[in-house]
Amino acid sequence: MPNIKIFSGSSHPDLSQKIADRLGLELGKVVTKKFSNQETCVEIGESVRGEDVYIVQSGCGEINDNLMELLIMINACKIASASRVTAVIPCFPYARQDKKDKVGSRAPISAKLVANMLSVSGADHIITMDLHASQIQGFFDIPVDNLYAEPAVLKWIKENIAEWKNCIIVSPDAGGAKRVTSIADRLNVDFALIHKERKKANEVDRMVLVGDVTDRVAILVDDMADTCGTVCHAADKLISAGATKVYAILTHGIFSGPAISRINNACFEAVVVTNTIPQEEKMKHCSKIQVIDISMILAEAIRRTHNGESVSYLFSHVPL
Repeated sequence: MPNIKIFSGSSHPDLSQKIADRLGLELGKVVTKKFSNQETCVEIGESVRGEDVYIVQSGCGEINDNLMELLIMINACKIASASRVTAVIPCFPYARQDKKDKVGSRAPISAKLVANMLSVSGADHIITMDLHASQIQGFFDIPVDNLYAEPAVLKWIKENIAEWKNCIIVSPDAGGAKRVTSIADRLNVDFALIHKERKKANEVDRMVLVGDVTDRVAILVDDMADTCGTVCHAADKLISAGATKVYAILTHGIFSGPAISRINNACFEAVVVTNTIPQEEKMKHCSKIQVIDISMILAEAIRRTHNGESVSYLFSHVPL
């Protein structure tokens, strides 16, 4: 493909390499380093004049450093006369801070701030995956392509769960009901949801199951799991309600704090995540974690964007 350059930030070089390989391209030369006072310094090592530039950086690991690095890379390409700069952000940072909560009206809406920062740095287009709230697209005045892991998830379920025709898709909270009903419809199975009450962030207080899971394989589906309190509580709830097996399928496996030990102690057959966030380290400590590769979805979105084609095909198909 002519006039296209792909650069990788330091958050997830493995995913960037997979995307580049899929497109038959070399990753662009870029050097990222830190000065002794911890300021980030980025040097783009090749000409981007008139090029269609894609910068791959996920919101994981040292989130603030990686976000700053992305902003600096976008700006460096923009002022070096790139014709268009697209930020490919598989896991969007600060996506959970998307509204003022009921309790304190002084809470920030940090997802909007991140959107403003990306726009001001010079991004012309954003490609991301499974935003925590799809309204975040409206925080931008530039085009945002919010891709879905759903087609890859459906493929995984059909290939890896023998009893999938007798399964029930469960949302661990009311907010994920739309995602779960969509998957249940596509598989032609039932769905259930768990209503949870939180006293404070990252701590679940009480759970109520709505739906019948007796003698069925339950598949918990959510967009992300952080400390895994919710999904592990939900799994216990499902087993006590008569489910025969419990799987969890999560787009973004953040797995911070006690997450890994909670998963190891919970009754999951498998916890399936995509590689929007690197999982190699976590898989060493937890044999239940399995990974769905979504590099081909992002690569195809880049190819279609570059060629001026529609990406909506990817909402319901996994590229071969």
